[in-house]
Amino acid sequence: MIPISVLIVDDHPLFRHGVAGIVSDAPDMLVVGAVSTGRQAVDLCRSTPVDIVIMDMQMPELDGIEATAILRRDYPLVRVIMLTTFEGDIHARRALKAGASGYMLKSGVGDELVDAIRAVHAGKIHVASSVAVSISSNLQASAVTEREAQVLELASTGKTNRLIGEQLSISEETVKMHMKSVLAKLGARDRTHAVVMALERGIIELRRRLR
Repeated sequence: MIPISVLIVDDHPLFRHGVAGIVSDAPDMLVVGAVSTGRQAVDLCRSTPVDIVIMDMQMPELDGIEATAILRRDYPLVRVIMLTTFEGDIHARRALKAGASGYMLKSGVGDELVDAIRAVHAGKIHVASSVAVSISSNLQASAVTEREAQVLELASTGKTNRLIGEQLSISEETVKMHMKSVLAKLGARDRTHAVVMALERGIIELRRRLR
């Protein structure tokens, strides 16, 4: 039996090594590479036959979403499983839209990962149960617009409505209108609650706030 060839992509060496150990222990799988960036993953797939890529979402040079889109475009037989700490439904939707066949949480690494690799290799979609519940529960929710997300991101840095308006070149009243719309769409109690919910779902990202 030809083993399933697996490439592991994660910028944390210890975690990368741990995942490699789990995959190597499976009798029907073979680790053909372990790299730290999406760019390295794309480069390796040019020279090495790969069936499954275990992809981290947030990495330097080329993140997991971008790398997945490139791999699916250039190597359509390669299947990607996103392995991440992000539980938000928006994160998962982005990954699946980019072409990922699986979305798993790092907290669930173990036998479930091996099962996911086999399922995805067989042509199935595998999404962590808690993430699937989040996607389902938010499926009918009204989408936050790009402008509303911008308002939320600026609010997450502590800016007042006036300062948000100045940065976005809109009036303070328009900012209040966007925030009111966001509260209704997310079912949030106040702007702080809305920011927390937006971070959890992946509507806005913490890394952007730290730039």
